[in-house]
Amino acid sequence: MTTLTYDKKADLAGPGIGDYTELERVLPNDYRSLLDRRETQHAIFQVKRYIEDNLCKELNLMMVEVPLIVDIESGVNDTLDRDGSRTPIPFHISNDRDKHPINAQVVQAATKWKRVALKEFDCKPGEGICTDMRAVRKDYFLDHDHSAYVDQWDWERSITAADRNVAFLKQVVRKIWKVLVGAEKFAQNLFPALKDPRFPNLPEELTFLHAEEILEMFPDLPRKQRETQILQKYPAVFIVGIGWPLKDGYPHENRAADYDDWITDTRQETGKDTHGINGDILVWNPVTQRRHELSSMGIRVNAETLRQQLEMSELLGNLQFPYHQAIIKNEVPLSVGGGIGQSRTLMLLLRKAHLGEVSVTVWPKILKEICAKKNIFVLE
Repeated sequence: MTTLTYDKKADLAGPGIGDYTELERVLPNDYRSLLDRRETQHAIFQVKRYIEDNLCKELNLMMVEVPLIVDIESGVNDTLDRDGSRTPIPFHISNDRDKHPINAQVVQAATKWKRVALKEFDCKPGEGICTDMRAVRKDYFLDHDHSAYVDQWDWERSITAADRNVAFLKQVVRKIWKVLVGAEKFAQNLFPALKDPRFPNLPEELTFLHAEEILEMFPDLPRKQRETQILQKYPAVFIVGIGWPLKDGYPHENRAADYDDWITDTRQETGKDTHGINGDILVWNPVTQRRHELSSMGIRVNAETLRQQLEMSELLGNLQFPYHQAIIKNEVPLSVGGGIGQSRTLMLLLRKAHLGEVSVTVWPKILKEICAKKNIFVLE
């Protein structure tokens, strides 16, 4: 096995740095926050409210409550990937001296739960829900933009079978992008100090590229390096088609088999050998000088593509779960949905160098020491 092949395979695990020596090297040395600590807190809640209100307006969503813990037997917790490397935190609820116990898990994301909730809230095509989701992902390497604590605007919207195409996906993505661009302007109107010429604003329009196109541009580079290179040309991109093996034999990144649809053939729409009606929003972060993922989303699997993706991922046993059965039996709506990272978005819009400046979680001692030396204030 060549070094290049190994790098590409290893690159599928996720976007983290994975080494604190490297993290110390990549964090800025001359960092000075544009907002003080109190201003930052004020900005966080104002911008969050703006984004929630406008997401609901643009996508016709209603805010709903979302679980932090779920019953293991429900099958609605997210696996996040196909290789089983990121597992949820389980715990036992003894309840009534163990006469009526529950085996539960802390959620890793609300992706599956939301689709079931569409039925519970009787959302018709064109209607949906948005959540202020909190989760724990214990298997991340903790760096400048990954934490064990995850906060997202997890949203889901009912669609028709005719909406299951790339054109409709792009239409939804553009609405989300409009909200994020508006949020940046809103934040800068509140705090003019954020209008710093060193940090260009987001472009008004996203660039859409298929994962296969990016591979063609940079065939010898692993995925993260391909993304870094493409962001030098286009500072904000939506990468379409993440999960299906590309021409080099590897997917752009692993995707779980039971929520986003990454198997649907889209050749008629793209004119190329492409698959998948999902993708990611990535931008260039001018503070960290690195690629920065804001959102992962997609049109969800239907009964046919769920079975195909589970078979391809050697996970057909998951069909026993109530969630999967509901899709197979067409008991839940067809949908499109995604998660927008709250702290990731706030970190970008408020020109912060570290996720810990806008969210409170746990960090290892070595990371806190690195940040202190670089004048990065991490909340605890």
